[in-house]
Amino acid sequence: MAAGKTMKDLQREVDTYISQFKEGYFSPLAMLARMTEELGELAREVNHYYGEKPKKSIETEKAIEEELGDLLFVIICFANSLQIDLEEAHDIVMNKFNTRDKNRWTRIEQD
Repeated sequence: MAAGKTMKDLQREVDTYISQFKEGYFSPLAMLARMTEELGELAREVNHYYGEKPKKSIETEKAIEEELGDLLFVIICFANSLQIDLEEAHDIVMNKFNTRDKNRWTRIEQD
């Protein structure tokens, strides 16, 4: 992935990929199931790296980065299938954090 891609670029890139197939995007319920599956795979990797459950010697090594990428791909597919602009969704969430939750956490002292 080239540096400097926007979320719109990522959404467009995924849409170009998916659009080449007759099946297109999965239904929202199937997409949610895929997202849950990918989240489970990410959780498994995080548990192997940082938790108390080391990998078995016969298990293949997968990177957390790859699992995050898989999850991001499915999230983008989900958003695209519902015509949701993820940049706008991000702005909505950041506004919420910067208003409702602005005093929720202890700030780092600035000199």
